[in-house]
Amino acid sequence: MSQTAVMRTGRDRLRYTVTFEASLMMVLIPAGAAFFDKGLADIGLLGIILSLKAMLVNLVYNRVFDHVDARANRISSDRSNIGRIVHAAGFETTLMITSLPIYMWWLNVTLLQAFMTDVVVTSSVVVYTYVFTLGYDRLFPVVRATS
Repeated sequence: MSQTAVMRTGRDRLRYTVTFEASLMMVLIPAGAAFFDKGLADIGLLGIILSLKAMLVNLVYNRVFDHVDARANRISSDRSNIGRIVHAAGFETTLMITSLPIYMWWLNVTLLQAFMTDVVVTSSVVVYTYVFTLGYDRLFPVVRATS
């Protein structure tokens, strides 16, 4: 008897993405405003821009990653710890590459300063991504169809 892998629905992925970004913003905006000595509105707008970009990347990246899991007959919510680490690190690397020009322009900083800022933010977000996704998978598990 063979089992068919199932993937998260588009609605489920959208819920994940919006919840992830909103909760992350509640942490990062006050921290960024304090670090850069800028107003909450200024860093908040930067955060919204980066968040919207991240949501778009998130939807595409997770869909591709889910297809990789499905082709290997794995369910995304059953990923191993190593699979979760690869997922989170790959996602954050993709975000970093696409964020550098935005940081440089918005904060008026050099490439090196933008990179250093992004390394600190990304390092924090990698841990957050792992913990959030693990919690999300426990709250909203994907159920394998039985035949």
